Amino acid sequence: MNQVALITGCSSGIGAALAKECLHQGWTVYAGVRRLDSLPLAQHPKLYPLHLDVNDAQAIQRCAAQIQQQQGRLDYLINNAGFAAMGPLMEMSEERLAQQFRTNVFAPIQLTQACLPLLRAANSASVINIGSVSGILTTPFSGAYCASKAALHSLSDALRLELKPFGINVITVQPGAIESGFGDNSLAGLDSIAEGSIYAPWRQHIEARAVASQQNPTAATEFAQQLLARLKQAPKAEIRLGNGSSALPAMKRWLPTAWRDRILAKRFGLNKK
Repeated sequence: MNQVALITGCSSGIGAALAKECLHQGWTVYAGVRRLDSLPLAQHPKLYPLHLDVNDAQAIQRCAAQIQQQQGRLDYLINNAGFAAMGPLMEMSEERLAQQFRTNVFAPIQLTQACLPLLRAANSASVINIGSVSGILTTPFSGAYCASKAALHSLSDALRLELKPFGINVITVQPGAIESGFGDNSLAGLDSIAEGSIYAPWRQHIEARAVASQQNPTAATEFAQQLLARLKQAPKAEIRLGNGSSALPAMKRWLPTAWRDRILAKRFGLNKK
């Protein structure tokens, strides 16, 4: 049967690669982007570009209504749209911290709520929440981002049990480093470190953390192909893919906290006053 998927954050990286691979495999794809002119996909008879800002409640409702009218069901909801607020927590504004959680935590739940009737109408539907290994191992200068992904992982655990009676699977994907514009976007959105900031001496380390996901990354196309191959099988509740997706969780699991702290403090220059 033709699979119907809604994918958010399709302007680049994981979202664009997933949309392209789903189309290649014959799926019907609703590709959500904040600006329609940012969708890097050629016209396709099964591609439905959507103007979808996941922080806009009305846009979410319009999206669900369009899929209801045109398809009547949704087989896959892939919550991929994300935002990264990088920088020291002591100098992060309340608005930026709120934006971090609105996009990475609240929006996936609100979109899932809006699409629930469509998911229930499918024979066997899946909600795919794109988390991150950063939600497992927290690093300095990315505390807000790491916390938002950890929260998404936790909410996914609850959803997996709460939606099971309705035949809806919930899968948490925890990518490592995946090739995308994520690093550039994180760097561009980095809160300015003023010369008078107490963290000015760490400017280089803060900027390095913002682009860390683009150091030896797995190609987004390869990631998309591997993920869809996993989804065709009986997928596990958690799927880890990409460079670093095994090593970082292992570091969290097996190293004592004091050891991890020493390693991370040295990596980010925080072992010196």
